[in-house]
Amino acid sequence: MSTGVILWIISLVIGLVVIGVVALLLHLVKHTAIKIDAEAEDIWTHGKLTASNTIHIPLFLNTTNAVVSDILNSAVAIVGGAKAITQHIEGCPGCPACILKPTKK
Repeated sequence: MSTGVILWIISLVIGLVVIGVVALLLHLVKHTAIKIDAEAEDIWTHGKLTASNTIHIPLFLNTTNAVVSDILNSAVAIVGGAKAITQHIEGCPGCPACILKPTKK
């Protein structure tokens, strides 16, 4: 074979190898892009769900504030009752007598 034919064969083999490597790299890029797209879709879905949940916060905030206000009022009443009991205990020499004493009507 002549030198020209050998050079053509070598260049064709090198070209085929390069084409194979490029095809493999393109396949890897495509596979990675598909994975990225799937993950981005999951992030988008969860983001929409989170946004949907946060829209309802102001609706529940009024109810929560009302319940917390009731709890605070109850706690203040309990503290007031506890202070009254403490004052009575500190000033009463015989507390059972106070309990057993008939009340005035």
